[in-house]
Amino acid sequence: MSAAVMMERMSEASPRITARAVGVFWLLTILAGAFAMVALDKPVVSGDAAATAANILAHEPSLRWGVAGNLIGGACYVAATLFVYVLLKPVNRDLSLLAAFFSLLGCATGALSSLFQLAPLVVLGGAQYLSVFPVAELQALAFMFLRLTAQASNIGFIFFGLHCLLIGCLILRSTFLPRIVGALMVFAGLGWLTLSFASLLSPPFASNLFPYIMVPGILGEASLTLWLLVIGVNVQRWKEQAGEAGDWRS
Repeated sequence: MSAAVMMERMSEASPRITARAVGVFWLLTILAGAFAMVALDKPVVSGDAAATAANILAHEPSLRWGVAGNLIGGACYVAATLFVYVLLKPVNRDLSLLAAFFSLLGCATGALSSLFQLAPLVVLGGAQYLSVFPVAELQALAFMFLRLTAQASNIGFIFFGLHCLLIGCLILRSTFLPRIVGALMVFAGLGWLTLSFASLLSPPFASNLFPYIMVPGILGEASLTLWLLVIGVNVQRWKEQAGEAGDWRS
């Protein structure tokens, strides 16, 4: 096989490989997030620090597994973000870079949220140096850390919502991915933003909204993941758009 033929095959495979990588890492993010959601499963007992502390200690292994799931999901989302940037930068390099920036901010906020989630295990761990504090104060402190976890998660989802929204806009402007996927990603981003701001401004309203506002997010991200895993991208159109943007050399 000549070097020219090998280079041509590599050039054709590159966007396909990138698309598959996005699909794989986004799927792993979804699976890890779902596992973490089940493992964590509402350790907070509203308004009751003592009951919450007892709940945390009773489910410590599950809590640790949940935090691990969130961290793994965050790492997978970082990888997906980098591959999405490469895949969509022929559409608009600056907008794709801005989307990646928002995503990485969300991942950093998620890591901080995981730190807050582990803090109650330290506070309630019964270490000797903590014996100077009354039990009630330690329970209140653990409760506060879990409340901070929720607030940090809400802030993180603002950045993730912006990431999904910008990805949707980029897909709508692309020639190598279907517009319906772009539209669903726009709705996903708007859904996450609505849920995040509602959680920050009116938690009771957000609790009632939660089951319904999850739908656009799940549909958008699932459609993009499945499309990239099963179909991929139109390589020829990707190369044409990348050539017009000056990002491709065949």
